[in-house]
Amino acid sequence: MTEFTATYSPEDNKLRLYADRRLDAETHARVKSLGFKWAPKQELFVAPKWTPKREDLCVELAGEIEPEGTTLAERAEAKAERLDALADKRERQSNAFLKAADDLSQAFPMGQPILVGHHSERKARRTQERMHNNMDKAVRASKAVQHWQWKAAGVERHANHKNSERTRANRIKTLLAELRDHQRDLNHAALCLKVWEKATTDEAITKMAGAYLNKEPLCYWDHYRAFSDGKLTAQDLRDISIRNSQAIVDSPSRHRWIDHILNRLAYERELLGPVDRFEGTLTPVILQAFAREHGAMKPTAKASDLGFELTSTVLLPLHLANSETLELSADGWRELMQAVGYTVPAEKPALPPILNFRANGQQLIGSRGDILGRKDTFAQVEMTKERYRSLPSFSRWTETSACGTFRFKIGPDPDFKGPYYSCPRVAIFLTDSKEHPIPESLQSQSEAA
Repeated sequence: MTEFTATYSPEDNKLRLYADRRLDAETHARVKSLGFKWAPKQELFVAPKWTPKREDLCVELAGEIEPEGTTLAERAEAKAERLDALADKRERQSNAFLKAADDLSQAFPMGQPILVGHHSERKARRTQERMHNNMDKAVRASKAVQHWQWKAAGVERHANHKNSERTRANRIKTLLAELRDHQRDLNHAALCLKVWEKATTDEAITKMAGAYLNKEPLCYWDHYRAFSDGKLTAQDLRDISIRNSQAIVDSPSRHRWIDHILNRLAYERELLGPVDRFEGTLTPVILQAFAREHGAMKPTAKASDLGFELTSTVLLPLHLANSETLELSADGWRELMQAVGYTVPAEKPALPPILNFRANGQQLIGSRGDILGRKDTFAQVEMTKERYRSLPSFSRWTETSACGTFRFKIGPDPDFKGPYYSCPRVAIFLTDSKEHPIPESLQSQSEAA
């Protein structure tokens, strides 16, 4: 009887299956159908990533899943050693072919040419061909040496890249996106369940049959088509839709996916280091952004007697709360955000104000320029707001001044008669908008002039 050992490595999110003998045809087909690949050098089957079905198969065959005994760095080192051994083998082959070619070249001392018509011509040509063949093989083996050395270096670089802080932080972002995808499906199913349970009359069911909620359909297309063709009654459609939504909400596979992603997030965050506790001022906007990143559906936060209350139209993610409402003190929210590894984004610096003023003939200098450090300059023209809005959207924007204290509107020169691609850009003063005083930086320029 075949004995199996199954392992899981959180470093690369892969399942590995070891067997003490060759698998029978049926077991081999099951293993291959779930995406396991045979790794001949390691003598094991490896899955590219964890899934519930692959985990179930490993538990069925091995009884339990153990932690992988080798780390990513150790596996990379072992693979690099194998590749270095291949490079050494090809180098020995290259040297052997070179020596064989050199020995054959002794038949042509001092560049002795082949004597055409002589009785030695046939042998000399065979010797020359063998010499050229050995030289070609030596060159190919020499190129293979460089290839395998490059592969060995690449394996080590890849292992270092996987363990770098930047890569780990990006992996956390990817895991959070996967968590939101799974939670979004649960949220939509829970919302559909509420809607279908409220629809009791045939008229209400017919109205919702082809409706969308948050850009997602309330029922499956096949069921809607059957209802439209008269194969399903309104109550049948309601019952089927309720069962489908309830099945998604109660899906053990989907909840296992979410638990697995949360475990991977905890592992990656532990290796990346603890998240600093947020000591700034909490606001409802911060809490809503935090809940959305972890999969909450349209969360709403507001101040309460205890601190802040967060609500959602469906159940909040289970790792945050098992209800539609969560109320904590300010310190409680800070501890929760730190526990799940959430970092409040730093506030972006405010942009300088957009000013509408007459430059009195002065050219406005922008903050951008060419590689020689020359700043873009803009002459000013006047127009109404309506005319400015009629300009193509891609041809108008706001430019930051060279001093960085204000911005001004930019658009194509309306008086230019040439082709549009060569039309110069000018600063715009809106005649029917509020006029601001000329900035001090421009006043100082005019006085200096």
